[in-house]
Amino acid sequence: MQNYNTHDVLKNLISLTNERDVVALEQSLAQSILDLIAPENTDDSKSVVIYRAIDIRKHLFSAYVAGNKRAKEITSKAFIQALSQCFKSGEYCIYQSATDVSATLFPLKNNDGHTIAIIAIENLICDAQLQQTIGMMLQIFQNFIVLINDNEHDTLTGLLNRKTFEIKINKVLQKMQSMSKRQDDKPNQLYFLAIFDIDHFKRVNDEFGHLIGDEVLLIFSQLMTQNFRSTDPLFRFGGEEFVGIFECLNPPDIEIVLNRFKEKVASFNFPQVGKITVSAGYTIISPFDVSAQLIDRADLALYYAKNHGRNRICHFEHLIADGLIQENKKEGDIELF
Repeated sequence: MQNYNTHDVLKNLISLTNERDVVALEQSLAQSILDLIAPENTDDSKSVVIYRAIDIRKHLFSAYVAGNKRAKEITSKAFIQALSQCFKSGEYCIYQSATDVSATLFPLKNNDGHTIAIIAIENLICDAQLQQTIGMMLQIFQNFIVLINDNEHDTLTGLLNRKTFEIKINKVLQKMQSMSKRQDDKPNQLYFLAIFDIDHFKRVNDEFGHLIGDEVLLIFSQLMTQNFRSTDPLFRFGGEEFVGIFECLNPPDIEIVLNRFKEKVASFNFPQVGKITVSAGYTIISPFDVSAQLIDRADLALYYAKNHGRNRICHFEHLIADGLIQENKKEGDIELF
C-alpha cells in the first residue's frame, strides 16, 4: 500500500478550491489527482483524464488529459464501453484489458447526483487507501460546485446572475481577441448580446400579486432554457430583464432564433395571467468591445422596441444604419413596464 503525504493532499485541496470556473476547477482536480499518484512527475506512465459524454448512445466522448502519456487502449471499444457503463451506473469501477492496460474510473457528479464526467486514472489500479482519498477529493469538488452554482445563479429562476455576466462576457471577448490575431483562421463565429424585457410586467404584479409575478418569471426563464441552446449563456439581470449571449454562423440566424422565441412566449398561456409578450434588443459583439458598451447598445435597441409597439425584436446596428436611433441617446420617455 502506497503512502500519501498529508501535506501534499492539503496543498492539492488548496489549489483545487482556488478556482471559480467549473471547467478550470475540473482541470485542477485532474492535476491534483495526478500530483497525488505521481508527485513531481516521478511516474510519467500515469495520466488522469476527464471524459465528458458528447453522446453516450453513440459512445462519443471528449477528453481533457493531465499527464505526459495516454494509455494505448484509450480508444479501444472495450474501454469506451467501460466509460459508458460508468456514466450509466454512476459507480466506481476498474477497467483491465487483456494486454494489461488498466484504469480506475471515478464518476464525477453534480449537486443533483447526476454523473457529468468520468475521472479515469490510467495505468493504475487504485488501492483502498487511494480510492478513499480520491473519493473524498471528489466529494469536496462536488460540495464546492454547489457553492459556485449558488453564487453564480439567480435564486428564483436558476439562470446565471448579473455578477456572473461580467465573467462570461469577458471570456467571450478574450476568445474573440485571440481568434482575431490568428491570420490563418477561418472566418470567426459571430457573437451577439440580447436584452429581453417582459412587456407590461408591472401590470402583472399589480393585478395578480408578486407570487404570480414570480411564477411568470420562472416560466419565462424555463421557456428561455427550452428554446435556446445549452451553450448560450442566459442571465437574469433583475426584475423582468434577461440577457443572453448567442453564437451564430450567419447574421440572419440570430434574428430567426430571437423571433422564434418571441413567438413562443406570445403563444404560451401563463397560468392565471394568460398571454404576455416580450421585447428584445440585440447587438453584434466585436472583439474589443467592453461589457458596458454592449449593454448600452442592446438597451437602446430594446428601448426602441418598447417605444414602437412592444412584442418586437430590434437589431441595434440595423436601427443605426436606418437612421432610426443615435448611439448613446435614448429617444423619448417610455414606460418600460
